Amino acid sequence: MVAAAETTLQGLLEGAKQYQVPLYQRTYSWTKQQLARLWDDVRKLADDRVTNPSATHFIGSLVLAPSPTNGPAGVAEYLVVDGQQRLTTLTLLLCAIRDHRAKHEDGMHRERINQQYLVNPWKPASQRLKLVPTQADRDAYLACLDSTSQAGGANPVGAAYRFFVAQLAAADDADDPVDIERIENAVITGLALVSVTAQPGDNVHRIFESLNNTGLKLTQGDLLRNYLFMRLPTRGEIVYQSLWLPLQGRLTSAELELLFWLDLVHRDPRIKQTDVYAGQQARLERLRSEKDIEAEVQRFSRLGALLRVILHPGEEQDQGVRRRLDRLSAWGTTTVYPLLLHLLDRREHGTATSAQVASAMLYVESFFVRRLLIGRATANVNRILLSVVTEMDESLPVDEAVRAYLSVGRKYYATDASVRAAVRSIPYYLNGRPHQRNLVLRWLEESYGSKEPVALDSLTIEHVLPQTPTAEWRQVLAADLGPEESFSEVHEALVHTLGNLTLTGYNSELSNSSFPVKRLQLAKSGILLNQEIADQDRWGRPEIHARADVLADRIVSIWPGPTEQAGEQSEVPWDIMNKALAELPAGSWTTYGDLAALIGTAPVPVGSRLANHPTPNAHRVLQAEGTPSPGFRWLDPNRTDDPRDLLRAEGVTFDESGRADKAQRIGTEELAQLAGVTPEDLPDRLPRPRPGHETDLAARFMEQLTTLQGPQVATATHVVLDAWTTMGGTVLYGSGGETSCFLMARGKTHELGNLWPAAIYPSGKFEVVFQHLSTRAPFDDVSLREELRQRLNQLSGVDIAAAKIALRPGFPLTVLVDADAREALLDHLRWFYDQAQLPTSDELVMV
Repeated sequence: MVAAAETTLQGLLEGAKQYQVPLYQRTYSWTKQQLARLWDDVRKLADDRVTNPSATHFIGSLVLAPSPTNGPAGVAEYLVVDGQQRLTTLTLLLCAIRDHRAKHEDGMHRERINQQYLVNPWKPASQRLKLVPTQADRDAYLACLDSTSQAGGANPVGAAYRFFVAQLAAADDADDPVDIERIENAVITGLALVSVTAQPGDNVHRIFESLNNTGLKLTQGDLLRNYLFMRLPTRGEIVYQSLWLPLQGRLTSAELELLFWLDLVHRDPRIKQTDVYAGQQARLERLRSEKDIEAEVQRFSRLGALLRVILHPGEEQDQGVRRRLDRLSAWGTTTVYPLLLHLLDRREHGTATSAQVASAMLYVESFFVRRLLIGRATANVNRILLSVVTEMDESLPVDEAVRAYLSVGRKYYATDASVRAAVRSIPYYLNGRPHQRNLVLRWLEESYGSKEPVALDSLTIEHVLPQTPTAEWRQVLAADLGPEESFSEVHEALVHTLGNLTLTGYNSELSNSSFPVKRLQLAKSGILLNQEIADQDRWGRPEIHARADVLADRIVSIWPGPTEQAGEQSEVPWDIMNKALAELPAGSWTTYGDLAALIGTAPVPVGSRLANHPTPNAHRVLQAEGTPSPGFRWLDPNRTDDPRDLLRAEGVTFDESGRADKAQRIGTEELAQLAGVTPEDLPDRLPRPRPGHETDLAARFMEQLTTLQGPQVATATHVVLDAWTTMGGTVLYGSGGETSCFLMARGKTHELGNLWPAAIYPSGKFEVVFQHLSTRAPFDDVSLREELRQRLNQLSGVDIAAAKIALRPGFPLTVLVDADAREALLDHLRWFYDQAQLPTSDELVMV
């Protein structure tokens, strides 16, 4: 027998209780994607409860069993058989809420939340915690629970805590004194769970299997179809043949479900795709007659034909509308579909012309492009797009209504002035999705109207001033430095900006070549974008800024801006800086210059901002040499301690001169990963080689490697690759301009998914992909990733900081030239390969 009851987090945690995660359970492993989904649910629930205080949101089940060691002192002890990841996440969210409210509101919130939901006060030490994680997670969890200097480390537990700290900081509106209180109440009393408690002697594993053995599920589209035809007792056959069957022929099952969601979003932009059936059923329940239901099926059939055109733009008859649909489809943002469906529906009803519809779509395209250019590609974009239809002014022509809606409020439809400033300063190459960055450059090239079209699909983005500058490039840029400027800061500020980027099919041949070599190649490329570069005698800061200005002029002429009511939106994106700093792990540091390059400003404004505004982890921002700025001051006037003391407590190492360990520095690209402004490399994006293509790529990789790093490094790398394949691994090559090389321990067909420890780049980096490993068994166990880090750090010339265990750090390929280091690396790779082939605990059969 089991007892199942719906409860809340308050019901689970209040009172003298302890939930113990058994040792055989896997360690905490929720990723940022899962955390973001939970956070979105919490925010929506908190908003819903403003008008409906009894609203709840179901988040799953918790399977418990009485602990065999139930002890004295009146504490009820349970083993967590299933749901420990969810329960751990929720308590970490409570820790973050506690710390935020104690810091920004009243210190009493710390003891209140601790005593009610996180600890059992006045109980023996063994029963103090309400949740006892696995041994491997316990130290990291205790650091968050007790708010020590180690809280928010690089491990998954610390990452979850940092995620919620950052989200709360972003959600806290100074003009709304109870917004965080609403979030806390939503978490405590609004999140609903089913608590399944076994009785002594029950087979809890069998219970767990039965809960998860759901079999083949009907889609929401299937459920809605069944409901509709249940409501058509006499007309069902005719309606099915005349309306539903053609609709089903036009759209796939997934596209049908999309259609039903789009129909709901027209009415309520908060509707989730997971709630399609429930939402449509609630709406249709109000219809009483069979005639009304038939009319709804007829409406779905008509809208389905319009959705078909959106999904297949080539079927659109009007050339102007077809071009805009093609472009918006290429951009890849599906949350624009509700607006597109509305526009085509307006045209069908005669309230908009094709010209107006195409014009409205151009404003949307411009909105996307301009946001990308100012570093705001993703900020609230889904919420904005889903609200256009319900909130735009219907009294205006449809294109002007769309433009007017996108122009007001904090929607970041950048003005011409904002675009001109951003093109000079924002690290374009680190923002948005890679294919979107490429698209904008391709569309710019198309705007020149070349009479000799180039196959733009095959082109890649080239940094003219290279990412890894040679001595010759350093000499060129040195001539542009001011008396107080360092090369690294100026290089970081220029290298990823749009003025330094172009398209080329010669990326691998150009790479780190000198400007005279690049100039000749670009001149004969046939790409008009490159002619402006080839016309220059040198390539430094003045030339990059001048080209940025030329491109900005072209951009504002191609993509129309917002209305005059938009105001000036050229402010520095301090929220992105705050997000990166909030996610900065304990035991790491960054610099004013790194942050400045991230958000497109200069180090001095960054320092001024940190000195005058509350900012997460401001003490972790140091000068380039690793020392606190002489002007650093705590915002609390009563605080006089040296920030180095706190940094040491967090795990940062300082030398005898007081300089922080450079291995623990988080650079601009890593800050971009933390802030979420650049997508991580995904395992599924590895190339699928065509026959014979892999051999060509291997040759190209070795050619690039030899050219850029010299024969010694190339030979040493070849030895490593040979040894890797001998021990059973395989090698895959990327198809980008710089031909990367992946050491594959498992392929995509393996039941646990593909897996690789590292990628090798001809530009000189041996990249260790901890970020990828955190999502793949068995290295989703942080202790194995930590062992790999420690093994690699045994190599001479390698020093990977613990704070980088969630990122993609690396070391120079020159390390491989030393024979002893190379052999040690191969030993560690052999250990990795063996671990990758071992069965996981889930695969082991219990006897």
